[in-house]
Amino acid sequence: MINVGVIGSGFIGPAHIEALRRLGNIHVVAICDTEQAKAEAHAAQLNVPHAYSDVATFLQHEGLEVVHNCTPNHVHAEINRQVLRAGKHLFSEKPLCMTMEEARELVDLAEQAGVVHGVSFVYRQFAMVQQAASMIRQAELGRLFSAQGSYVQDWMLEESDYNWRVNAEKGGASRAVADIGSHWCDTIQFTTGKKIVEVMADLAIVWPTRKASVQQGATFGGRQEAQQYETHEITTEDMGFVLFRFDDGSKGSFNVSQVSAGRKNRLAFEVNGSLASLAWDQETPQQLWIGHRHQANQLLSDDPSLLNADVAGRARFPGGHIEGWPDAFRNMMQQFYLAVAQGRPPAQKEAAFATFHDGAQVMAIVDAIVRSHQQQRWMKVEW
Repeated sequence: MINVGVIGSGFIGPAHIEALRRLGNIHVVAICDTEQAKAEAHAAQLNVPHAYSDVATFLQHEGLEVVHNCTPNHVHAEINRQVLRAGKHLFSEKPLCMTMEEARELVDLAEQAGVVHGVSFVYRQFAMVQQAASMIRQAELGRLFSAQGSYVQDWMLEESDYNWRVNAEKGGASRAVADIGSHWCDTIQFTTGKKIVEVMADLAIVWPTRKASVQQGATFGGRQEAQQYETHEITTEDMGFVLFRFDDGSKGSFNVSQVSAGRKNRLAFEVNGSLASLAWDQETPQQLWIGHRHQANQLLSDDPSLLNADVAGRARFPGGHIEGWPDAFRNMMQQFYLAVAQGRPPAQKEAAFATFHDGAQVMAIVDAIVRSHQQQRWMKVEW
């Protein structure tokens, strides 16, 4: 058994714990949160035996081997530093930190520590995204020349929708692009095998001020009926539109929005090649659309017997058995812990999960998007 501790118990912490328990060889031994009573309450709720409110003490827990950082963005950097300096394998929620300087520092620390390091880019772990990437590697689409897509949600649609991510001091200078656009960028780069090297962006704030409920609701919570609000000025974008160039000169575009009514969590992309196109939508994750010119289009399902041999194992159940986000999350954890079991990080090109290198490179894309919007010109990704 591998002993694991989780720092942070909000929306994402329990999702990590659930996925880890599905692996069968992981023992979640401790939770750490900001207050001892809060940590103990969550530990009891999640059947975790130990609770801490101090990271340094938590890291000294006997036999602790791996740490998952599931805290808010603004404390990622310092906690990641502490974990790496303690020599523990580390899986961090994204973003790794708040600035590019911190990102480069954390990549260096992770390399120096010699530990396995991962970042939570989950969408590349869906079976049909793996299938799309395999088809592109095997040149089934021919020469790729464009990619486009979007990641849209509606959980920040109303003026009274408020969350810590809205606060630039806690969430960062970018919100929609950093929060969900980062996932889109990682997914399209993984799928195509190309890197985004230049961007041109136009971002927008729909609500210059927002009304925060005095009784704060949970992330992705339902309608809040509270009548008492505090007004906050907003400096982070609700939506954005981005043109980009890949490292081979091919081009693309994507848009992000957290204010698109009816869209709950729709990450979608399309890739166009000289022989065929393909498209995938996270809200119908078991289907991959394959477009042709001279024959009927195809709608491929995630039956393992129909997938390319190198990725068939990513669909864990027979065809027709629904697999979704929790299953992709489990896949991500499985790939990370295969490396942990070997006791050393894989070579970057061989990693089956997103590493700190990937996390930092996507942060550089987000940074370039913010600078492009501010200066209203094309901006190179500096990484």
